[in-house]
Amino acid sequence: MLDRDALSQLRGLKKEMESVKERVEAVVKGTQARYGFAVLDDGREVFVPPDEMLKAFPGDRVRVCVRPGADDRPVAEIERLVDSPLGEFNGQCVRKGKALFVRPQLATLQRWLFLPPHARNGVKEGDYVRCAVLRHPIRDGRPQAKVLRVFGPAGTPGLENQFAMARHGVRTGWESTRERELSEQLKTRDPLADSHRLDLTDLAFVSIDSARTQDIDDALYAETTTDGWILYVAIADPTAYVGADSPLLPVVTARACSAYFHGDVVPMLPEALAQESCALTEDQTRPALVCKLAVADSGEIRDFEFHEAIVRSRAKLSYFAVDKYLSGEQDSLMSYASPLEALYAVYRALAGNREAEGLTMEERREHRWQLDDSGQIEQIEPGEKLNSQRLVEACMIAANRCAARFLAEHNASGPYISHPGFRRDRSDETRQFLERNLPALKEADPHTLEGYRAIFRALTTPESDLPLRAMINRLLTRATLSTKPAPHMGMVLPVYTTCTSPLRRAVDFLVHLQLKAILHERKPDLVHGPTLERVGAGLRAVRAATADAERWLAANFLEKRAAADPAPWPARIVHLSSSGFVARIDAWGLEGFVDLRKDPEKFSYDKWQATLTSKTRRFQLEAPVAVTLAGIDREGDHLARFLPAPGEGAL
Repeated sequence: MLDRDALSQLRGLKKEMESVKERVEAVVKGTQARYGFAVLDDGREVFVPPDEMLKAFPGDRVRVCVRPGADDRPVAEIERLVDSPLGEFNGQCVRKGKALFVRPQLATLQRWLFLPPHARNGVKEGDYVRCAVLRHPIRDGRPQAKVLRVFGPAGTPGLENQFAMARHGVRTGWESTRERELSEQLKTRDPLADSHRLDLTDLAFVSIDSARTQDIDDALYAETTTDGWILYVAIADPTAYVGADSPLLPVVTARACSAYFHGDVVPMLPEALAQESCALTEDQTRPALVCKLAVADSGEIRDFEFHEAIVRSRAKLSYFAVDKYLSGEQDSLMSYASPLEALYAVYRALAGNREAEGLTMEERREHRWQLDDSGQIEQIEPGEKLNSQRLVEACMIAANRCAARFLAEHNASGPYISHPGFRRDRSDETRQFLERNLPALKEADPHTLEGYRAIFRALTTPESDLPLRAMINRLLTRATLSTKPAPHMGMVLPVYTTCTSPLRRAVDFLVHLQLKAILHERKPDLVHGPTLERVGAGLRAVRAATADAERWLAANFLEKRAAADPAPWPARIVHLSSSGFVARIDAWGLEGFVDLRKDPEKFSYDKWQATLTSKTRRFQLEAPVAVTLAGIDREGDHLARFLPAPGEGAL
């Protein structure tokens, strides 16, 4: 039995130990190993031992007790859960003994979650699933999940697309209440009867699009004048039914755009609106927003005006058929000769002006996927952009430029699409790049339209053996949405937006609402920062989902090809970093990563030469390289892993 002095010493020791503990809130940060870190609000990161990590998911906000560890390094013990953002997630069903678990497809969560019998929803081992957390591990370290949706095992037709949509939150259906609201609007509104609309049904508009397109959102007409052409770009008008006060508008902006997967399309707007009421279908009278442009012989846009109108497309022409006609290979479209010849002349003038005054975009070689009945890639065929596609693109860009100018001239709150060009946080590196590779332009200001244009024009004919055009990409930033007009460096324009696809893009839809506000002499202030943030989030989700699905399908195709013929594939290095490089296969345009961190040799990365070099090998950006398939990251992003063929890169 302890005497009073011993008890007093123990109490003092306990009090002293408690005094060095700190109880605070933190966010749990996971690692690839079993341990993690607690990120405190003041920025400190405190080690979380493996046993404690079992109590939480990465991203959880928890209350922790920070105490000294065995080596005097602070250690965090998780005491209480404050908030857990992990709700629903995708994964694959796996078995361990007689128990079923789900392996989440989350980069930050490596552990499996138990699926109790009552929450399995008929799932089988190997099935891909959508799950929700059923039981948090805070009490005993044993999390559970319930199955919300079963996509099926590998090989299920459409699995890749459906799984990617769910994983990234792409909205696929419409709530019944919203569809009823839209149905009522379609019944009660008749924009064709609006007296203020300009009747342009006598003009021989034609649409030029893919043969299978149903939601046709533009049609063209042009006529020759004494000093150029008059170009009409008619654009479908869904805002005739869904105005700025419609409860459908927030849904449209959240969906952001139509999502085009291989074998699947998720339209931004309901079919009743996009196809049945608004699409500029052949021989159907439709409401439209028309941009009328006066184009000079030089390709300069001298004047423009916007009109709410009524149009009737004379024909739906395919890109392929129009291209054959323009190249003189067939004359089946002779009945449309006058508008097509005028449109082709306008296109050449506009393209010539862009080449002389601005910058022409790099054209990446296209590859067309053909899918089999199971939704897998059967074959991939290379293709080139057709002149008919370039024609439509030039006309759309012209109308978009006019829309941006019109919005800016009337102080509209956007939406504008700006491209800052070179990253401000890498200005010193940009200057060094110019001094090393384009010394004649070392004093040019890369953050002005003139400086940007001069730099990129010089890159098209560089007096260097280095792939300068590809190297400079790491110094550039992405385009952004804005409520204020700003330059679009990539197109060398003082202001830019898009208005020609309101059936497929929310930005264009919003531009239409703003243009109409101006035409009706109302203040064009309908667009705000939160609206554009919602659109941006939707666009990112769609891009991530389509890329995810494409990588998965590509991985399946590459595995099948490698099994049939293991010979190396000719490729080209399209991206390079200190970790390795991305190679794009010449024949199919499919990409994979070569991880040189796992190579027995040590490679040195030189950003100024865009090379990775060891004692015996050297790999350079844009250089050809033969690769073989090393495997597929099935638990992550389905990215193909390549290996350089023996002898590749030898010095």
